[in-house]
Amino acid sequence: MQLIKQIRLSLAVTIANLITNLVRKLGLGAASVLPGSIALKIYPQLLPLLFKQVKKGVILVVGTNGKTTTSLLLSTILERTGVKIAHNIAGANLINGIVTTLLENTNLFGKLSADYAILEVDENILPLLLKDCQPQYILALNLFRDQLDRYGEVDTISRRWQEAINPLPLETKIILNADDPTLSYLGQNLKQNVKYFGLNEPELYLEEIPHAVDSIYCPSCGTPLQYEGVYLSHLGDYICPSCGFAKSKTDVNSCDWGQILIGVYNKYNTLAAGLLTQEIGIEKEVIFDTIKNFKAAFGRAEELEIKGKKVRILLSKNPVGMNETIRAVNDIKKEGKANTCLMVLNDRIPDGTDVSWIWDVDMEKLAQSGGKIIVSGDRVYDLALRLQYCNLELENPPFQLIIKEELSEAIETALNECAKDETLHILPTYSAMLEVRELLTGRKIL
Repeated sequence: MQLIKQIRLSLAVTIANLITNLVRKLGLGAASVLPGSIALKIYPQLLPLLFKQVKKGVILVVGTNGKTTTSLLLSTILERTGVKIAHNIAGANLINGIVTTLLENTNLFGKLSADYAILEVDENILPLLLKDCQPQYILALNLFRDQLDRYGEVDTISRRWQEAINPLPLETKIILNADDPTLSYLGQNLKQNVKYFGLNEPELYLEEIPHAVDSIYCPSCGTPLQYEGVYLSHLGDYICPSCGFAKSKTDVNSCDWGQILIGVYNKYNTLAAGLLTQEIGIEKEVIFDTIKNFKAAFGRAEELEIKGKKVRILLSKNPVGMNETIRAVNDIKKEGKANTCLMVLNDRIPDGTDVSWIWDVDMEKLAQSGGKIIVSGDRVYDLALRLQYCNLELENPPFQLIIKEELSEAIETALNECAKDETLHILPTYSAMLEVRELLTGRKIL
């Protein structure tokens, strides 16, 4: 029986490696999903077997926004200490993608060679993954509405997380965003070792609570929370006037931490990675130096130079994410370094087929800042209509709307409209981001 298991294991690893090499050699993508899918069919018990072989620890990064950037920053910091990392860098965060990542660090006999496995995990599969894995660290960044046709409301996901985390060993370290009421409440009800990050910089407060908010009610008693201020969506400084539930005390002072990538949302990503690596024992100087020289993950504030012009891609796949990218673009517009923006809306499976979320985005703020807005994508006219409604709010619309059905033509137009001393900002949904990058760089990611 043991011999049969070993044969099936070796067969699963061999075929997965062959598929990976073939897909990459033919230029069909990164082979970040298919090898794992096939390997699991050959050897269904593969995942727990691989997890047990990670030498120093499994780190799971979960949340609606920021997983790819944060896990890349974690990996970059730890690699500077000389350890070997298994990391799903392409962002394939379902079970088959995670298996594929681990197999890339496994020999033909099923022996895994990695000190740490840093794995971004889709928020909906965390409970499933924890059946096969006892991670040393779980890092939860935030919970926002994202693809409601797939996931449901944030409180439902939070309850599933708590049920899945409760059986884990007490020494498991849970790193949570204290500014998110849902996650703060989750941490206050876990028996594991919980640490918190968050902002304590009132100068970063928004002028008002955005339209796209999810958790402004007390997760304990349901009373509306009292906010001293909000930093991003429902993330902020809050207390419940009824039961006394309040933001958990943070274990880092955000004022001491810099950042290289634009946006308040990237400040959260920086704090999250910084706190976790400090818990591992990495020197603060190493962490700070890595942050200072960090390069963005693909599509996440990634900067390119195309035809002599600067291009920045800001993935915008849900209301909160797009509101924050609009906020970042507007800040740059105020500096006179941006005037042209390309927005691309798709409704494919990776994006979520329901695009009604664009009506929860504060598009008026982008429209008010003026300039030229080019729109494209599978749902280009839905996006154009949403922006056109901004005209009803503005007496003299300061922006110029340009509609291009063909993405290649939209990109060409945007580059032509962008001045040489400015940066073209592209705000795409997930599948659109992959298309945009392929058209700009000539290379596929997935």
